[in-house]
Amino acid sequence: MPKKIIKKYLPDPEKIKAIKSLHFLGDRLHDPNLWHLNRHSVSLAFAVGLFFAWVPTPTQMAMAAAVALFVRANLPISVALVWITNPITMPALFYFAYRVGIWILNKPHFAGEFSVENVFSSMADIGGPFLFGCLVLGITCSTLGYFGMNAFWRWNVTHRWNVRKKVRAGN
Repeated sequence: MPKKIIKKYLPDPEKIKAIKSLHFLGDRLHDPNLWHLNRHSVSLAFAVGLFFAWVPTPTQMAMAAAVALFVRANLPISVALVWITNPITMPALFYFAYRVGIWILNKPHFAGEFSVENVFSSMADIGGPFLFGCLVLGITCSTLGYFGMNAFWRWNVTHRWNVRKKVRAGN
């Protein structure tokens, strides 16, 4: 089941390999694990994508793609999961990261009026807890994503085997 759902939304690997601007990657793009849907590559893709979703830079997708190439995770899933933090969800998720950071570091909450000017002028006070919260949430989500997808995949395969056994026993 997860394989069928995921496969429906993935781009065609041959189309991606044909993009001329990606030819500098050479044979790395031809690694089967970057495109196949198996438990290992998808679990790694969840770890990579969920970690880089919490990295507060505009190069999240490029970083996720580079790491996916290096660890041989499913490339499209790694890049797609970064979009959990999109322009709509980013303010709430990054505010949550800031709150996690001040909670773990036991720092006082930002006391000024919440406006763009005040936030930028207080970046020295806000930046540390925010970045630490992003790091903690990135590691946490990455770990949970890896083990969660791995467990879900195993459960799904076992469940399908059991259903097949019951169907065969019934005939």
